[in-house]
This record gives sequence, structure tokens and C-alpha cells, in this order.
Amino acid sequence: MTQTQTEPTAGLVSPERTRTFSWSDPRRNAAELGRLSGLELLHAMARGELPAPPVMHLLGMDSVQAEEGRVVVTMRAQEFHYNPLGGVHGGILATLLDTAAACAVHSTLPAGVGYTSLDLTTKFLRPVTVDSGLLRCEGTVLSRGRRTALAQAQLTDAHGRLLAHATSSCLIFDL
Repeated sequence: MTQTQTEPTAGLVSPERTRTFSWSDPRRNAAELGRLSGLELLHAMARGELPAPPVMHLLGMDSVQAEEGRVVVTMRAQEFHYNPLGGVHGGILATLLDTAAACAVHSTLPAGVGYTSLDLTTKFLRPVTVDSGLLRCEGTVLSRGRRTALAQAQLTDAHGRLLAHATSSCLIFDL
């Protein structure tokens, strides 16, 4: 990923910033869904044996750590995440929360079984800016049945303060 940022000028309008990133073909990971369990797939991505999904590059997510029923995703709050009010857009935070909660469910699934998020209920508790530093989002499975799972995710800043919380229901299905 390449980012260019210049210092603001004395006027009201600062120079444009640019951001360029690249990603690998997402079909490579999809091909592994029938062969690897969810936890094996997440571990392979964490070790760099499989590429991270494009959304991680798009948002600038840094890392994924996984164990059965629990996933931690990190991301540094960046200026390109900002909304017009000068803070990280809630949709970016919701995507981070959804990723952690849904991947926690994924970590419990055997090979040949998939999932999709049915809903995401999000509560934003504090504003998030570049000063929030490294964001840490931990997703955990609260309950998993044969066809549905309930997970939660908590987003904290570099100082450990709770920024947002979400719950998610996921549909589980055979691939």
C-alpha cells in the first residue's frame, strides 16, 4: 500500500492526499473453504500463507489473530477513514466490528461449512480519530447452534477505552 500525505498550507484548502493499495485475487481463499476449517483458514491468512481479503487492504486492517471462538483484528485509525465531521466514519467501525464478530463464528466452523451475517447491532460509545491510535477489535462467539450463531465484538483504542460494541447473528450453511 502506498500513501501520500502532504502538510496543509496556510490557506483553508490543503493539497489533495492520495492512497493506493493492492490485493490478491479473493478466489484463492474461496477455493480453500471446502478444504480448510475456518480456524485453519484464519491461521493461514495470519501466517501469510493465504492472502488477506481485499477489504482488509481497503480499510488498512493490520492483523488478525484467531483461536476457536475468538478473533482479534487490529487497525490504525487513519485520516482516510474520516467522515465530514472529522472522525472515523461509523461504517468503517461497523465493518471492523462485523469482521471480528463474523470471523469469530468462522473460527468454529469445519471445512465445507460457511456463514453469512444476518444482522449487526452496533453501539458507538466514543468518537474515534487518528489520536485513538491502534484500534483493537475482539470478537467472541456467545452461542453457536447448528444453523445460527450469536457473536459480539468490542472495539477499544490504544489506551484500552471501549469505543464501540456490536452483536451479530450469523447463518451457518453447508457450502
